Amino acid sequence: MLSLNLSFAQKTNRFDSLYSSLFKDKKFNGNVLIAEKGEIIYEQSFGLADQETGRKINNNAIFELASVSKQFTAMGIVLLEKQGKLKYDDPLAKYIPELSSYKGITILNLLNHTSGLPDYMDFFEKKWDKSRIAVNEDIINIFQQLKPKADFEPNEKYEYSNTGYALLGTIIERVSKESFGGFLKKHIFSPLKMKNTLVYRSRYQPQVIRNYAKGYETDTVKGLFLPDQMGKDYYTRYLDGIVGDGMVNSSLEDLLKWDRALYTNQLIGPEDKEKIFSSYQTRTGTATNYGFGWNIEEHKVYGKIVSHDGGWAGYITYFERHLDQDKTIIMLQNHDDVDIPVTETRKILYNLP
Repeated sequence: MLSLNLSFAQKTNRFDSLYSSLFKDKKFNGNVLIAEKGEIIYEQSFGLADQETGRKINNNAIFELASVSKQFTAMGIVLLEKQGKLKYDDPLAKYIPELSSYKGITILNLLNHTSGLPDYMDFFEKKWDKSRIAVNEDIINIFQQLKPKADFEPNEKYEYSNTGYALLGTIIERVSKESFGGFLKKHIFSPLKMKNTLVYRSRYQPQVIRNYAKGYETDTVKGLFLPDQMGKDYYTRYLDGIVGDGMVNSSLEDLLKWDRALYTNQLIGPEDKEKIFSSYQTRTGTATNYGFGWNIEEHKVYGKIVSHDGGWAGYITYFERHLDQDKTIIMLQNHDDVDIPVTETRKILYNLP
């Protein structure tokens, strides 16, 4: 027992040395949680949640997850499939007939980024009236009007695209007849007692959220600044109304609850999890290395790892789960000029030099 405790303490000390050093060098600002089999072995907060007031970040602070949100969108689709309300091989046009000109795209293609649909952000930068905040229906309208050519045929290859997940957000709303945020709250956040987790669009529908960590971008001249200081024409403002590819906000310990639930059958069964955490093959036989909202990695030392990172409006987020070893790494940061020290964290976690 003594050696186990010593190993635990050594890991904690090494983690503290790593993250404290990064914070000192202004390369980490936010929260980190590392767990083994659900037991927290390191949890620490670094820096300020609000530069103006000097309010410090604490372990329960709420951060925007950016693209780490995609795993919740994917779970929403899986839950609707379990309810018999849709199928993975259903065509996109069944739920979004406005885009029926894009032939052969299925829900599965949207989930694993093999749809060929180009990223919507480019079109909004060039064509959108930036005095307005866009919502999901505006993506559909722009694609309907401009009819941008698909980058490739469905399932020809893997190419990460936010468009697919925004459309999945719309499909969740149209099929469930609930808002995206309402559906996730009812079917995921509330059942798992994730009390600090919500879909929140701070510019589109501002509200007061206690213990919120504001996201800061970095400029060599201005230093840290809030994205809203860039004015109405800045992309993180005029794209703030779009859900599905982002906009879930959460805290460390809520994400650990989510992690633990994914080892149980509380939300879904083993067959569903197999689909979520599997890489898919394109028509050419190339692996996507992406499941349903998760990057998939088979590591020769650590075993099967599923992960996702995110970056948006000053937030840099990372969530990694070691499925064979039951280890968890969660990093939520509110500065955009920071590191995600994955390699070093993994080595400490496995007692490697």
